[in-house]
Amino acid sequence: MKSIRFILALSLFLFCFSGKGLAGENEIYVIKVSGSINPAVADFLKKGINKASADKVSCIVIELDTPGGLAESMREIVKAIFASKVPVVIYVAPSGARAASAGVMITMAADIAAMAPGTNIGAAHPVGAGGKEIDGAMSEKVVNDMVAHAKSIAAKRGRNAEWVEKAVRKSVSVTETEALKANVIDIVAKDLDDLIRQINGRKIEGKGILRLDKAKKTVLKEGLRTKILKTISDPNIAYILLMIGLAGLYFELSHPGAVLPGVVGGISIILAFFAFQTIPINYAGFLLMLLALVFFIMEMKIASYGLLSIAGITSLLLGSLMLFENSGTDMRLSWGVLLTTIIMVSGFFVVISGLVFKSHLSKPRTGAKGLVGEIGVVKEALIPEGKVFVHGELWKATSKDPIETGAKVRVLNVVNLVLEVEAVE
Repeated sequence: MKSIRFILALSLFLFCFSGKGLAGENEIYVIKVSGSINPAVADFLKKGINKASADKVSCIVIELDTPGGLAESMREIVKAIFASKVPVVIYVAPSGARAASAGVMITMAADIAAMAPGTNIGAAHPVGAGGKEIDGAMSEKVVNDMVAHAKSIAAKRGRNAEWVEKAVRKSVSVTETEALKANVIDIVAKDLDDLIRQINGRKIEGKGILRLDKAKKTVLKEGLRTKILKTISDPNIAYILLMIGLAGLYFELSHPGAVLPGVVGGISIILAFFAFQTIPINYAGFLLMLLALVFFIMEMKIASYGLLSIAGITSLLLGSLMLFENSGTDMRLSWGVLLTTIIMVSGFFVVISGLVFKSHLSKPRTGAKGLVGEIGVVKEALIPEGKVFVHGELWKATSKDPIETGAKVRVLNVVNLVLEVEAVE
């Protein structure tokens, strides 16, 4: 009985040990990141790093190509890298890629920082969401905060703190060769296989020695949720969604029952709000854009001779300019997108308002009111009552003065389906 228990225990131990080796040891997770650093990317990277730690893989390699992004998202990624239980390798690749702005701090935070030939790193000076410099005291606060954060990362990883300060304060950028000489990165590798070959056997402080002989490479891909969030987190996309939403709701309010514009507008606004959770926005700008919608709606009801439309366009422009906060980010609203969207949406609002206002002023063409002013012919003498043929129909009619059969008459009013008419000279 004891021998059976021993054999079962030994089998269970060997199974667990071998399972652990198959699931984690001698395996490398690879994540490819291309584009701006935003909450969707941060969430994807954090999940990938946590999965690598849970699966106890040999290391995780993040192929990076970014112009920068949100400072808060960058900090989340840096914290995840520092908390990782497995070595994290940041590899700026392929050739032609860059690690700018927020990408500098992410690269510096890695256990091993590498770059491919023909890449560059640097230009980490914070800018506003509109692409402009942050002025005054706010600029000094943002820059000093970013410098302190960057230097602490460099110190923790034993990298060049003086260079990273220059990258933040003076937007210094260097090639992969210069970065290697300046102790900004550890390795220059021509491709992923070359990178794995060079880091094989390297000792990582607190995480052991990398054993990557015949290591299995597993690429972690973005899920559908990450792809959608990553797409709409672009300020340009979020802005366009908001404008489509406002235009759709406006069309539905001006033409009740159209349904489709209201549905499209509602979905677009919800997606825009979802994106605004990941992008720092100025609510004063958003309220100005809502005020513009109110002005356009009022234009349909009040004869302002275009003044309300001008006020709406002005509010829309000011709101758009103020919509995104200056938060030390490279995620910016393109001037081309802003101006093109403003012109198209404003033109849409003005045209719809004009059509609605014109319809209010135009003479009714159907129903009882549509008969007023029409010319008809007397079919039965009006003494004072009779019948007239008008608008393709035979109607009962009355007249103050007698009118003979065959005479032409003009409709003055309609009362209880009886026409009040007068003779036409």
